Amino acid sequence: MPPRPRIVMLAGPGLSTELMYNGLRESCDIAAVVLEKKPSSRSMIKYRAKTLGWPTTLGQLAFIIYSRWLGRSSRKRVQQLIERYEMDDSPIPSRVITKVDSANKREVIRLLKELSPDAVVVNGTRILSKKLLGSINAPFINTHMGITPAYRGVHGGYWALAMDDRRRCGVTVHMVDEGVDTGGILYQSTIDVGTADNFVTYPIHQMAKAIPMMQTALRDAVENRLAPYASEGPSKQWYHPTLLFYLRQRFQNRIR
Repeated sequence: MPPRPRIVMLAGPGLSTELMYNGLRESCDIAAVVLEKKPSSRSMIKYRAKTLGWPTTLGQLAFIIYSRWLGRSSRKRVQQLIERYEMDDSPIPSRVITKVDSANKREVIRLLKELSPDAVVVNGTRILSKKLLGSINAPFINTHMGITPAYRGVHGGYWALAMDDRRRCGVTVHMVDEGVDTGGILYQSTIDVGTADNFVTYPIHQMAKAIPMMQTALRDAVENRLAPYASEGPSKQWYHPTLLFYLRQRFQNRIR
């Protein structure tokens, strides 16, 4: 029988982390789940305004507010998909959770050295520092909700559909480096979405594909046969859509 990977999860709070935890717990020994706080909205707004300009940033903020309503109205569809894919959204047991302000804190490095996992599973954190990534002799493996390198950043599935690029509407499991979803690719898969799906439900389809790919990557890690390959083709980082862009896509092209 192959050895069970011993892992630590570095993650943000939320449904995708719960799905990943429950999807891995039968095949891995999960020593700890380190949950970091979401970066402050103020910091995000300042960064976006400096990078993208105030008009785009304000449009994104309007969309984020709208997406909260979309999330509430999509709960039934989300639950249908979780049941269809036989995923488990049970809460993570509090005994394995360590809460931190940032995954890059010294206390996280100390915990990783103490637990000495075979691999670190990353899900929904900020960009990890070089110091953290080099702190232990184990791979850091991330789930990215898009096909890299074309759809790095956030909401890659949505952006592929909005760009009429369905062949690259999918999910990537990759090694983590200091860039934004620029690490070597381990596995990728596309997803099929229906007319009942939208911005909120695309990630459920993606998690259903990502969990078995992560299970395979972790088996590869413990057997020293990880084989990341360099990403090729156009590379672009994406952010939230603006509300105006989203509504135009929704009513003109039925991309919800």
